[in-house]
Amino acid sequence: MSVAIKENDKLCDIISKEYHLLQMMTRFGISLGVGEKTIKQVCEEAAVDTNTFLAVANYLKSGEDIVDDYIETVSVKSLIDYLENAHVYFLEFQLPAIRRKLLSAIDCSIDNKVAFLILKFFDEYLAEVRKHMAYENSKTFPYVKDLLKGIKATNYDISVYSRGHDAVEKKLQELKNIIIKYYKAGGDDTPLVSVLFDIFTCEADLHQHETVEDYLFVPAVKLLENKVAVNGAVNSEEEPQNVTKDETLSEREKEIVRCIVNGLTNKEVAEKLFISVNTVLTHRKNIARKLSIHSTAGLTIYAIANGIVNLEDVQI
Repeated sequence: MSVAIKENDKLCDIISKEYHLLQMMTRFGISLGVGEKTIKQVCEEAAVDTNTFLAVANYLKSGEDIVDDYIETVSVKSLIDYLENAHVYFLEFQLPAIRRKLLSAIDCSIDNKVAFLILKFFDEYLAEVRKHMAYENSKTFPYVKDLLKGIKATNYDISVYSRGHDAVEKKLQELKNIIIKYYKAGGDDTPLVSVLFDIFTCEADLHQHETVEDYLFVPAVKLLENKVAVNGAVNSEEEPQNVTKDETLSEREKEIVRCIVNGLTNKEVAEKLFISVNTVLTHRKNIARKLSIHSTAGLTIYAIANGIVNLEDVQI
C-alpha cells in the first residue's frame, strides 16, 4: 500500500510527486505559490477543511481502501464546494476547450459526413454532461445543504444521486472509439491526436470526479441523513418557523466564542474543549458565516449583547 499523504507534508513536494492532484488543489480553491508550507498550513490559510483535503488526495492516490479512515470526519460542506468547483471546470473550461480543438482538427465540410457526425456526437455528449451536472447543482447539492441545517426532504435521498453516472461515462468512451476506428484525417494527424489525448485525460478526470462522488460524498451524505433522522429532521423542503435559523449559534459554537473573546488561541481552545484545532477552525468558519463577523472585537460585542459572556468577565 502506498504511503498516505499527511497534513505535515509540504504541499509542493506532494504536487511534484503526484501532479494529477493539481486539479484537486484548485477545486478546493487553493492557488499556486504555496512555498514551503505544509498541507495543514495551506488549508488553514485557504479556509479549507484539512481532513477533507487529505481524504480526497489520498483517495485519488490510493483508491477506495482509504475511505473508511476518513468518511466519518470529512466536511460535507467542503466536499460540496469541491464538487461544485469541478463542475465549473468541466463545463466552462475543459469540455469547451476540447470542442474548439476538435473543430479545428477535423474537416467539417459537407463532403465529410463522419467529421460532422463526430462533432454532432460531441455536442450531444456535452449537452448530456450539462444536464447531469445541472441536476446535481439544482437538486442534489441544495438537498444536502438543507440536510446540514437539519432539514430532510421527503421526495429525495442521496441514493437517487448515485445512480446517474454510467451513461455519461459510456458516451465519452464511445466518442473516443469512433474517432480512433472510423475517422481518416487524410493528412497530418497531430492536431487530432492532441484532441484524443485531451479526451483521454478528460475521461480519466471525469471518472475520478464521479468516484469521489460515489465513494466519499455519497457515503458521507448517507451518514448525515442518518444523523438528521435520529435527531428528528424536519420532513419538508421548506424551513418551518420553529426550526433554528442558520444564524443561530450552537452551544459548541457559543463555547468557542467565549474562548475567543477571552483571548484563547485556536490551540488553547482545542485543548480546553478536547477537540482538534481543525475542528476549532471549522467552527470559526461557521461562526463567521452565520454572523458575518470576522474580528475578535466584533465577536466580543456580539457575545456581550447576546448574553454569551458578561461584560465584567471580558478583559478590554
